[in-house]
Amino acid sequence: MNKEEAIVKRIIADVRKTGDAAIIKYAEKFENIKISAQELRVAPQEIEEAFSFVGSEFVSTIRLAARNIRAYHEKQKQSEWFDTLPDDVVLGFRIIPIESVGLYVPSGRAVYPSSVLMNAIPAKIAGVKRIVIAVPCGKNKKVNPYILAAAKEAGISEIYKMGGAQAVAALAIGTRTIKKVDKIVGPGNIYVTLAKKMLFGEVGIDKLAGPSDVVIIADESADIRFISSDMAAQAEHDPNSKAVLISTSDDILRDAKAQMKKLKKSGQCKFYKANDLDEAARLSNEIAPEHLELLVSVPHALLGKITNAGAVFMGPYSPVAVGDYLAGPNHVLPTDGTARFSSPLGVWDFVKYQSVIGYTKPALSRVRKDLIRFSSIEGLKAHGESVNIRFKEF
Repeated sequence: MNKEEAIVKRIIADVRKTGDAAIIKYAEKFENIKISAQELRVAPQEIEEAFSFVGSEFVSTIRLAARNIRAYHEKQKQSEWFDTLPDDVVLGFRIIPIESVGLYVPSGRAVYPSSVLMNAIPAKIAGVKRIVIAVPCGKNKKVNPYILAAAKEAGISEIYKMGGAQAVAALAIGTRTIKKVDKIVGPGNIYVTLAKKMLFGEVGIDKLAGPSDVVIIADESADIRFISSDMAAQAEHDPNSKAVLISTSDDILRDAKAQMKKLKKSGQCKFYKANDLDEAARLSNEIAPEHLELLVSVPHALLGKITNAGAVFMGPYSPVAVGDYLAGPNHVLPTDGTARFSSPLGVWDFVKYQSVIGYTKPALSRVRKDLIRFSSIEGLKAHGESVNIRFKEF
């Protein structure tokens, strides 16, 4: 067990044992904030004041983003179905919203009102009844007003001033002040990620977020200014963020390396030469990036060869930033190569699927011998007897 894991394990144990007191203790220890249990929940007045503070222009911007995110995620909703087969057999597929969800919203190195919208809106569309936000507050015991304004726009009013592993533990376990939730979503630092990992099973989680990354595939038609700007934008997320350029052009690679060195970002960047775009696509699929930009002359021709990427940005006027903020698709994406088997956050993350099976006596009789045969081969005789007993006379 490394140092971070030991710290998180201790924090979870403290929250399990002392509840609110642990949240208060760690707020003072890690953030130098003295807060009482009564102050943990953001008051309605604070939300209204924040909404007034941010101004009409920002409100207009978050409403545009919310409309686009809502419209995109509405298309993700699935339908339940039921089939009636011979002998009145009924088979079905139900979609049930998760009862309660906690949204972790980071605040520190940067402020992320966009994350509020990206997490809350799909949950609302899925039909989640209780949506809770956990977000660190400042030393003035106030949550950033832009976060609160986004929460109000998303229709979330249950917000708690807490961050780190202790916030995840409180949402998973529950305290006197904070009722536990069924699932926790949203990215955070290493302590948040480890807490989600350790508490999985006691609570559901979306994914374990790693450092953000981007791959850019560029041919000779690409604008070096766009490439270097997009690589720099990715690098500003976090010191561990990664930007990778794959190009068929030696000139593009040379100029991009020079630009990144000039910006002192070369340590977070990697550069690869590809003989052609097919090879570039294969290399990108091996990396399985969170974000993939196709800065090539015909991006649609390359799209069909991309199998592993959280989100694909097509052409020179589709920077990652447009997806991060307001295009509509979710910006909570699989990181660290997990795009090989994982997907963006979506409505599907906030529902459960349920199978429905209804057999009649004639239908069960028709498959009785097959069921007995299966149970005998698997050595589970009681399974077979559970079928046979339904045909015995008593």
